[in-house]
Amino acid sequence: MPETIACGFDHAGVPLHDVVLDAVRAAGCEPLDVGTEDDYPDTASDVSAAILDGRATRGIIVCGSGAGVSVAACKIAGIRAACAHDCYTAAQCVTHDDCNALCLGARVVGSALTAELVKAYLGASFSGEERHVRRLGKIAALERTGKP
Repeated sequence: MPETIACGFDHAGVPLHDVVLDAVRAAGCEPLDVGTEDDYPDTASDVSAAILDGRATRGIIVCGSGAGVSVAACKIAGIRAACAHDCYTAAQCVTHDDCNALCLGARVVGSALTAELVKAYLGASFSGEERHVRRLGKIAALERTGKP
């Protein structure tokens, strides 16, 4: 069964809608289109909810810059989101940080780069290395207490 990827877009992210869904399919995954919202916090919330309730394993959230949805998604316990506009970061955020949400800026990246970013993100898996596991433990503590 293919991995399900929740995909959401705010009003500025709409131009990448079809590109993202097609890139998810090209990576051998099943997109779950959670729709489009006017405000990026709502978009981040919709994708995060799909991840947290098990409808999707990971997500892709698109706004104008990628920054807004990243900030909003990172406020939700259990979501590790990263804004990536290069393929190294799109893969590394999974490999090292076990990110479960990729944030993209439709006003920053074009269609061709978007497809490559999605491919890099979905092609990566968490390394499980001790140093990365240790750091994720510190992030979990930050979520609980505000201190590592």
